[in-house]
Amino acid sequence: MRLAAVSIDLDEIHHYHAIHGLGSAERAAHLVYDRAVPRAADWAEGLGVPLTFFTVGRDLERPENAETARALLARGHELANHSLSHYYDLTLRDRSEMEREVLGGIDAIWHATGTRPSGFRAPGYLVNDELVRVLATFGVGYDSSVFPSPAYYAAKALKLFALKLRGRTSRSVRGSSSMLLAPARPYRLGAPYWKRGSGLPELPIQVMPGTRLPYIGTSLVLAGPDGARLMTRTLMLEPFVNLELHGIDFLGADDELEALAPHQPDARLSRPAKVGALTAAIELLRKMGFSFLRLDEAARVVS
Repeated sequence: MRLAAVSIDLDEIHHYHAIHGLGSAERAAHLVYDRAVPRAADWAEGLGVPLTFFTVGRDLERPENAETARALLARGHELANHSLSHYYDLTLRDRSEMEREVLGGIDAIWHATGTRPSGFRAPGYLVNDELVRVLATFGVGYDSSVFPSPAYYAAKALKLFALKLRGRTSRSVRGSSSMLLAPARPYRLGAPYWKRGSGLPELPIQVMPGTRLPYIGTSLVLAGPDGARLMTRTLMLEPFVNLELHGIDFLGADDELEALAPHQPDARLSRPAKVGALTAAIELLRKMGFSFLRLDEAARVVS
């Protein structure tokens, strides 16, 4: 049986402003939890797909967000840890800061829902050996951070260079190119983390076979339904597909994204266009024989 999992990173809009060196995002402060999450949950349930939501711990301090998180669990979805504060430079910080961010994210989910998360995804997809050791120390069940896509890595590097030339400061960081050496299919983390070993299960972010082009929500929505189907067909022989989305994939150009629109092409798309592309990908995966499950379930059977 071939398996697929769909996860959604719940990065609020101010994180995108931080990437592009923009000012505050007050008007759009809670768009992801207030609009995107209910839409995503309804969309997934209409397709019969369980989701894994990677939550930033500090967002759960808002009572409305904590209530939303409890509702997601009640609907059968998984909540996983996306760190306490979503620091893009987490791997550049010392071990004590890494511990606070990992444990803080775990505790935030526990206090909001009474459930301990199993999984972790690092901000910006960036991990290193020290962070992996921290995850093991706190009994994390699996990691899903490694994104071995040269095209994504190069695009990020070019974006950061362009921002620097314009005199704008991004909070994103390039990270080590060592990640590009990691397996594209699930494996157990070794030392270094990009080698196979006997550590935590690692469920890498999906790339297309051969080219290792990114197969994520951003690339699917920009490709449109036909392009999304074409990209999905490249996964025909994959035993497991780990499709990672973001909350912003369920927000459209009319959802107060005006400040982002000049800097981020997907912010200029309508919500129906985005959802149409994502739906096309899910429906084709199912026709190709993939069965859907949460990432915590996948970690037990595919790594």
